[in-house]
Amino acid sequence: MASIWRYANPRKFMETSGWLLPGVSILAALCIATGVIWGFFFTGEDYRQGSTVKIVFLHVPAALMAINAWLMMLVASLIWLIRRHHVSALAAKAAAPVGVTMTLIALITGAVWGQPMWGTWWAWDPRLTSFLILFLFYLGYIALWQAIEDPDTAADLTSVLCLVGSVFALLSRYAVNFWNQGLHQGASLSVVDEGAPMDIAYRLPLYFAMAGFALLFIALLLAGTRTEIRARRMQALLTRERMG
Repeated sequence: MASIWRYANPRKFMETSGWLLPGVSILAALCIATGVIWGFFFTGEDYRQGSTVKIVFLHVPAALMAINAWLMMLVASLIWLIRRHHVSALAAKAAAPVGVTMTLIALITGAVWGQPMWGTWWAWDPRLTSFLILFLFYLGYIALWQAIEDPDTAADLTSVLCLVGSVFALLSRYAVNFWNQGLHQGASLSVVDEGAPMDIAYRLPLYFAMAGFALLFIALLLAGTRTEIRARRMQALLTRERMG
């Protein structure tokens, strides 16, 4: 555990993320390109949903990362509240813009997918509603960071907000299991369940797309955290100059 906590040191994090970032970025680009191109151009139409089903290669990875980004922010916020490691608070802050973008992509692609399937762009389905609330929590989290000048106070309050918003992150993931009457379909893919109702022709490119989105999140998280650390250092230098 001692070797893990050393990465909470800003200098160690900057050193490690500096050489890790290029490789993760390249892998993300390759996986996303493989999954999306394979999925959109080299898979056939579904016998029930036609070509509309191909939006799954964007919708599912984006929705997955929208939820997991918030859960990552939850872990980072808990580390900040318990151990007061600044890198964890800055990582949570850097993850929020990525998470809100993923949530927006999932909402838009879900509407595009849902319109021909349900006959409407939006329905107050349990999963859709909880996902929309999650999107609003992302916006509130980002706004709260911007509204408070003292960074430690902002980290404290946003961490508490993250704890509350985690309820909706979990509801977004498991709403279909909680409420069977919703329009949203159940899980169409399971990594461990070979009996999941998705043909392998769609499953394989989707795995690449999901891996690509996960790697993209990691790359953007590393880049964003590095930017936040530099901004914190610059602010500290400016404060010293004013005091000196």
